[in-house]
This record gives sequence, C-alpha cells and structure tokens, in this order.
Amino acid sequence: MDGATESESDCRLDRWLWAARFFKTRALAKAAIVGGKVQLNGTRAKPAKTVQPRDVLEIRRGEERFEVVVEQVGTRRVSAELALKMYSEIPESVSRREVLAEQRRLRRLQKTGPDRRPDKRDRRALRRFRGR
Repeated sequence: MDGATESESDCRLDRWLWAARFFKTRALAKAAIVGGKVQLNGTRAKPAKTVQPRDVLEIRRGEERFEVVVEQVGTRRVSAELALKMYSEIPESVSRREVLAEQRRLRRLQKTGPDRRPDKRDRRALRRFRGR
C-alpha cells in the first residue's frame, strides 16, 4: 500500500484551495500559503497542513479577502457549483467584500480618461509636447 494516499476525511491545504477553486493551480495555492496570504484557524499554515471540516480559513487574493468555514473536504477539483458546497463564507466577509467591490466600481467610474486611443496625429502632437 502506498503511503502517499490520503483518506477523504483529510486533505492538504494547498490541494483543498485548488479543489474549492480559490486558485487556478496548486502551485498558485502553494505560493499564496507560503507568502502568508492564507491562514488556517487564525495561524499561518504550511501547504501540507491537513484541512478538516469546521476549520476556518482566511484567504487574501489581491484586494479580496475571504473568511470561510470548511464544510466538505475533497481532493478532486469539481465544478464551480459543487465547489461552493465545500465551504461557507462568513456573513461579515461577504458584506465586507461587497462594500469593497462597490468602492472599486465607484473609483473606476470617477476616473476620467480619453474616449479613444490616440491616432497618428495625436501621437505626433504628444511627441511635440514632450519635446522628443
């Protein structure tokens, strides 16, 4: 019997993050864990740490921050619909992410930029203006 096989009741943290679709690859999940972007039950964890049901994970991915409770442990990557059943997000986390998303949307609307890309004439004028 191979010692590398795992039971369905426990799973590596990097593999669970990949299976639950928080990261596209296990390598990205591992890099996030090693970089301190993932905490397991309030402490920093290693990629091989075992995840069990009712564990609390804090996951930072860019500007987004998720706080989730592990509901199911699975080592296989499943569809997005099934992946949502593997965890439940804490309500405060959901509301905080929605507020931040709204703030990002408003910032994007406030930015004023050109309506189009500069054409040849505009590029020449820019070069003259910059002194090139």
